[in-house]
Amino acid sequence: MIKYIKREDLDIQKYDDCIKKAKDSRIYAYSFYLDIVASSWDALVLNEYEYVMPITWNSKYFIKYIYSPAWTQQLGIFSSNTISNELIKKFIKAIPKKYFKTLTNFNSGNSCSNLFDEKTNYILPLNTSYKELFKKYKYIRRRVKLQFDSSKLSIFSTDECAEVIQLFVEQKQEEVSVKHVDYVRLERLVSFLQTLNKVDIIVAKAPNGELLGGAIFLKDDNRITYLFSSISQIGRDKQVMTFIIDSVIEKYSNSNFILDFEGSMIPGVAFFFKSFGAIKETYFNYQKSLFS
Repeated sequence: MIKYIKREDLDIQKYDDCIKKAKDSRIYAYSFYLDIVASSWDALVLNEYEYVMPITWNSKYFIKYIYSPAWTQQLGIFSSNTISNELIKKFIKAIPKKYFKTLTNFNSGNSCSNLFDEKTNYILPLNTSYKELFKKYKYIRRRVKLQFDSSKLSIFSTDECAEVIQLFVEQKQEEVSVKHVDYVRLERLVSFLQTLNKVDIIVAKAPNGELLGGAIFLKDDNRITYLFSSISQIGRDKQVMTFIIDSVIEKYSNSNFILDFEGSMIPGVAFFFKSFGAIKETYFNYQKSLFS
């Protein structure tokens, strides 16, 4: 029987072990991650943590609803076993009726076409040499990369994420619906993951020290996730994000990692990701209200 277990009653060791061993494991689903980014969360659990599904929820005017927190692209059901369509339906049916509305994303291993809307992600397996990976870049990306001049642009790792986040706020705040509390949670998340050696922050700076762009990459056992980035207009003109992403591909080439680009449904952004040789991965959106 699928059980609904509150966060404080979960066996966290068993829960995280299930996430770690899952065929489609995602860093977003670990307890330490959800503890930081979600307003509240509980879980549906089957067979002594053989299958788990985190339930991230919030409330407004005493009305509870399930939502996808900022910085979590894919949640859903996790297991080291096969997840059938029938099981997906059972988990969805087990969501308590106390939630007025559900709006959440399921991971790429949770396919159930008659229930979900498809969403597009791009990934790049890094299990070959950098030379071979570079050959698969589209011509425009190779050309930009070969124009790199270290005397005019510096690409390097840093421990500081605040300036990368601040640049995004300055450039994009009016275009996105990210709340201030979510930026605070992002800083807390990065700070915590640094203690686990699960994050890389890469920045591009001009010779005068001006920040032109930066990106935050998360690491788990299987994936390097391109979680967050920011870029100035000068950085955009100089195409610094090409050099930042390329530096990560080179660093982790010949590994078992997959570089997860986290999207995108926007054609221009999708083309940019594909130009690194990335391939399409489908994940799923589920929406339901008590009146639908």
